[in-house]
Amino acid sequence: MKKVIGKTLQIAVPFLLGGGILWWMYRNSDFSQISDVLFHQMRWEWMLLSFVPGILAQVFRALRWRQTLQPMGEHCRSHVAICAIFLSYAASLVVPRVGEFLRCGILKRKDGVSFPKALGTVVTERAVDMLIMFMLLAAVIVWQWDKFTEFFALTGLNLSTTLSRFTATGIWVSIICTVGIIVLVYILARRLSVMRKVKAIMRDMAEGIMSLRKVSNMPLYLFYSVGIWAAYFFHYYLTFYCFGFTENLGMAAGLVSFCTGGIAVLVPTPNGAGPWHFAVKTILVLYGLEATSAIIFALIVHTVQTMLLVVLGVYALIVLQNTKKH
Repeated sequence: MKKVIGKTLQIAVPFLLGGGILWWMYRNSDFSQISDVLFHQMRWEWMLLSFVPGILAQVFRALRWRQTLQPMGEHCRSHVAICAIFLSYAASLVVPRVGEFLRCGILKRKDGVSFPKALGTVVTERAVDMLIMFMLLAAVIVWQWDKFTEFFALTGLNLSTTLSRFTATGIWVSIICTVGIIVLVYILARRLSVMRKVKAIMRDMAEGIMSLRKVSNMPLYLFYSVGIWAAYFFHYYLTFYCFGFTENLGMAAGLVSFCTGGIAVLVPTPNGAGPWHFAVKTILVLYGLEATSAIIFALIVHTVQTMLLVVLGVYALIVLQNTKKH
């Protein structure tokens, strides 16, 4: 019973959180106006063109993942890795973050790839992605500092005020408590009867995490890593040209809204629904777009791109069902 309740909450809470934010944002919207923009004013050729880098980003991610598995003696077919990525994104729309485990399970089932090693490479992959994202974010913040300070003021985020609430004593107490918790968890873990199995799994995960050192073609790995984020950006930025009210906003508005939207999707809602809309709408308003147009843009773009993930997930499911185990 507890497991059922836990699983239900795991699915329901993200939907309720995202749905609540969306309701609050669109509670006074005129949906006939949104429908008119969607069916009569949109330039769908630009939206379809934006699908190309969106798909390419996932293909790059699959090829990079396959590359990190090879030094550990784990080999998978390219189309299996690509379909695993497609399906993982679609699954994460239902349960946020579950896709990371699902794609490792697909490689285990279809190509016999070690699950812990695959999961270890996913951890490395996320670390690399976060590094690139923060480097991009830092560059954009320096370039567009005024807009970010306005964004923080509008959203009530003030770093200096937040940090001022922590005294030196409070910081040290927090550090000591954190270390104490880590030590306690380590002691309890050593007492578990399954510690030997846990050690084996952790060893495989550590090997997966450290696989980056053994990648044979580092320039190709870097190309994939940068290419993923470049493709993500153009997947988003090309949608500016779908609408008459966003086509002239420029690259700066695209980069700043892309970065803030990228931070917003860290909130565990389906594909960032809710927080992403709020972040993008707020930034576009700062660049002179009317609030009504900004929320219409956010709703249509997010909905269409989410539907793309669903279609790719269905395609991957069909392909994998007809793919024999290797």
